[in-house]
Amino acid sequence: MSDDHRRFKYSVTCYTVDMAVLACLRGLCHYSLEHENNPQIGWGGTGRKEWEDAGHLATFRFTESRYRESFIGEAKRLLAGHWELEVTSDYDPATPQRSS
Repeated sequence: MSDDHRRFKYSVTCYTVDMAVLACLRGLCHYSLEHENNPQIGWGGTGRKEWEDAGHLATFRFTESRYRESFIGEAKRLLAGHWELEVTSDYDPATPQRSS
C-alpha cells in the first residue's frame, strides 16, 4: 500500500439505494478533498458494482477528520433523507483499486 493510500484513513460508510445520490456523495468527497493531490483515492471502491455488491453501502475516506466532517455536513445539508450514515472510523486506510 502506498503512503498516499495510508493517509486516507478517516472513513465514513454511507447507505443509499439511489445511484444518483451515490454519484452526488462521490462528488462531495471530491469537494471535501479539494486540497489533496489525489482526491480520487477518497472515493475509490465506490463504483456501481462495488456499491451493489456491498448492499448499497459505500465507504469514503479522508486524510483528516475535518474533511470527513465537512463531507458529512454537506451531505446532510444537500441530500437529507436520501442517504444514511452507517459508521465512521479513524483508522480505515484506503486500498489501491488498480493493480500496478
